[in-house]
Amino acid sequence: MANPEGKHIFGVVKVGTKGQIVIPKDARDIFDIKPGDSLLMLGDEKQGIALVKQDAFFEFADAILNAKEIDDSGEKQ
Repeated sequence: MANPEGKHIFGVVKVGTKGQIVIPKDARDIFDIKPGDSLLMLGDEKQGIALVKQDAFFEFADAILNAKEIDDSGEKQ
């Protein structure tokens, strides 16, 4: 069974005694994660945790903060 496009299962990682995990090589390659990159850890107590590259998150946040407001009728203000 193939994964849906853009969806991946990278396998299982173990948490070490210092709370560290190793991000699998395939995941690092696909998401262009390099040594020294900063990752933002997000969490939802019901759904789990997610890692996002800090730069990508800040670009996303900037786009939201600088977007034009759209009122309930769908018109830009």
